[in-house]
Parts: sequence; structure tokens; C-alpha cells
Amino acid sequence: STHQCNNRQLIGRSHHILHNYAPKKKKQQQLPFHGNKYTKKYRKAVASEKIVSYICDFNPQKIITFMKNLTPQRVAAVDVFRALTMFLMLFVNDIPGLKNVPHWLMHAKIDEDMLGFSDTIFPAFLFCMGMSVSLAIQNRYKKGNTTLQVISHIFWRTIALLAMGLFSLNSGGIEGGLSHSWFSILMVIGFFLVWGVYPKAEGSKKHLFTAMKVAGILLLAFLVLYKDMNGKPFHIGWWGILGLIGWTYAVCAGIYLFTRENLRSNAIAWFAVVLLAVLSHSQLIPGEYGSRIILLPFIPSDWTLHAFGMSGVLTSLLMQRYADKGRPGRFIGMLCVMGASMLILALVSHPYWIISKIQATPTWLFYCLATFFPLFGFFYWLTDVKGKNGWFDIIKPAGTATLTCYTIPYVWYPVQQLLHLHYPEVLGSGVPGLLKSLVFSLIVVWLAGLLAKGKIKLKV
Repeated sequence: STHQCNNRQLIGRSHHILHNYAPKKKKQQQLPFHGNKYTKKYRKAVASEKIVSYICDFNPQKIITFMKNLTPQRVAAVDVFRALTMFLMLFVNDIPGLKNVPHWLMHAKIDEDMLGFSDTIFPAFLFCMGMSVSLAIQNRYKKGNTTLQVISHIFWRTIALLAMGLFSLNSGGIEGGLSHSWFSILMVIGFFLVWGVYPKAEGSKKHLFTAMKVAGILLLAFLVLYKDMNGKPFHIGWWGILGLIGWTYAVCAGIYLFTRENLRSNAIAWFAVVLLAVLSHSQLIPGEYGSRIILLPFIPSDWTLHAFGMSGVLTSLLMQRYADKGRPGRFIGMLCVMGASMLILALVSHPYWIISKIQATPTWLFYCLATFFPLFGFFYWLTDVKGKNGWFDIIKPAGTATLTCYTIPYVWYPVQQLLHLHYPEVLGSGVPGLLKSLVFSLIVVWLAGLLAKGKIKLKV
């Protein structure tokens, strides 16, 4: 069939995708164009290491559908690392109320020179998020998204995370009015109405889903106005955990839009962000004006959190270039060398800065990265090379419905308070208390998986 010249860009993008997914051992046959006519009917593409045959006369809508249905191969190590990190985040968020808990499991105090186990979980999640950033943006381009569409996605995803972070940070109740428990429950309901995954629909169902989203926006707006009218207006503060994730995502995704798959450019960007994290804690930048220009202080975390994210971006690109399931030693060896380098930097920087998550010191950054690089190499070997990802099926929903997992406790704890439910005293301390927190985390993951099966899931 013949089409106008404005279809040429779409044809070219389709050609690019089909070419990139073609088997590498055979020379790819070029797509012939005669004027505005697409003449060849049969092409092959490889997606997820499987040859997918697609036979049709050129039709823009069919090509768009084909590109959207291309399912890239998932990296088991990334999914498992994310799931384990989310599971442990639920665990460490549940143990602060316990008594007689080993000190090394807890968060270090603001002036304490210590790396507690709890201090490693949030940066590990940012590291994993960085790996997902590069893979997700690449997949969007492979599906035919334009740069403007990708930027739009990054912008709205950032706004969603910042908004959720601010709501969780300002979830305190009003004395004599809406309690913290009810505020949290209504907040989560609003989250699911606005950012829940809705099935594709037409007609009345589509109007219903739109009305539900509008209702969610109105509910969240009511919560903001209610607190403001009662003398407790929303404040930015430290943005909350989800807000910090949003900022890190925006910085890493923004950088990646410029560097794309270029490993050298990403390595330079990673080095620059790590350097900014060090400079922000030094006295090397003269004057307040210089700090405002170079460090961009409106971006929270003194660049340390963003360094975790960019470390994940760099790791994912190294994996894409050098990882080989048949010969995994090269990639894993690189990660071990990078981990050893970070350990050396941690030892060198320790005399100048304490290890502190709250202060986001460079020493904390280096010690964490010294662990994350080789640890991901181990998970890559265990899951993608040895195929043992089935060992982690019990926590799999934590890696696929991560945001849902994180928000469930914002309903669980308030319901406990409203119903005056209490654990037995024996579960409030020591080993029994830790086991209770582990079981709690597993239940939350199971609930998230159950909700996902029922098509109830948060996604931004």
C-alpha cells in the first residue's frame, strides 16, 4: 500500500528496531523502499532471544502495535536485587519499635560514626533504581517513543514521586480533627485512585476510570487544604523517602538522556556526580555564590544519593556491554575491582568524614558502593548465570509491585492503631521481635502480589 512522505520517519524507526533485533549471525536483509511504497512483506525480529515473525503490508498502526509488543529480556539479577532491597526496607522500617535489638541492625545517630545495616538499604534501592533507569529508557526508545515522549514520562513520574514523598512527610494528624491514622489511609486511597494501573477501556468504563482519577486528585487536594486551614500547612522539609527517590530518578534520567548508551560519557558523568558529592562536604568551593552555582543546593542530598543512582546506571551499561552468561568472569571481575576501589576511597576519606547516612557523607557513599558493586556481581552470577532466581520467588512481588509494597504499611499501621490491635509482649523485643518483623515483611509482599493479581497496583 502507498503512503505519504510523512510516514518515512515511522518506517525508518521500524526498520531500525527490526534491524537491531535481527539475528546477529546472519546478514540482515535491507528493507527496500521504492518512492513511498513499502514492498517487502516478510521480516524477522528477535525479542527476548526468540524470533518473532511479523507478516503484513506496511501499515503505520500495525507497526506501532508491533513495536509496543516487543518485550525486552528482563535481567533476573536486577529484579531479584530490587525485590530483596524492598523486602529488607520493609523489615528495617518495622524494627525501630523493638527492644533489645542488636545495635548494628539499626540506623546510626546523626553524629555517630557507624554504618548500620539499616543505613545500607535505602542507598541499595537507589543503586538498583539507577540500573532500571537506563534499561527502561532504552526500552521506551525501542518501542518507538520519541525523545519528547520520554521526557514527558520522566517529568510526570518525578512529579508523582515528589508528591507521594511530600504527603508521607506531612501525614501527621490534626489535634481534635483528622488523625494521623485516617490521614494516612485517605492518602493511600488517593494514591491508588490517581496512580493506580487502570485497564484499557472504552466508552462508559473509560469515563468511570477518568472519574476515579479525578476523585483521587480531589481527595489529595482536600487533604492539603484541610491541613493548611488547620494551621499545619504542607512543608518540603527533606522531601520524604519517595521524594528523595524522585529527585534521584530525575537527575539520573536527565543525565542519561544526554549520555544514552555511551559508556565513556556515562563514566564521566558518574565521576562528576561523585566528585560533586565530595565537594559538597568539603571547603574547596569558595563562597556561598560559588556553592549556589556549582552544587545546585535546591537539589537535596548534596549529590550523594544521586551518586548511588548514577553508580547503578554505570553498572547496567557495563552489564550490557561485558556481561556474558557463558563467561561471566570479566563483568564480575570489573565489579569487584570497582568495589575494591571504593573501599580504598572509603578508607582514605574516613579521617575527614564520619560514616553517616543522615549527613550523607562521602565515606558512607564509598563504603556502601564497596559493597553494592561486588554484591550485584554475585546476584548476577547466582541468577542469570546459574539460574537460581527461583530461590527468590517468595519475595518476587517486591520487585514487580515495589511501590505497592512500600505503601501498604501506611495502611497497615493506622488500621492497627484504629482497631487497638497489639502484638503479644514477647514479640516486642529480641529474636522473637525480629522474626515478627520478618514475617510482617513477607505478609506485606504477599499482599502486594495478591493485589497485583487482582489488577490493583501502583505504577508511576
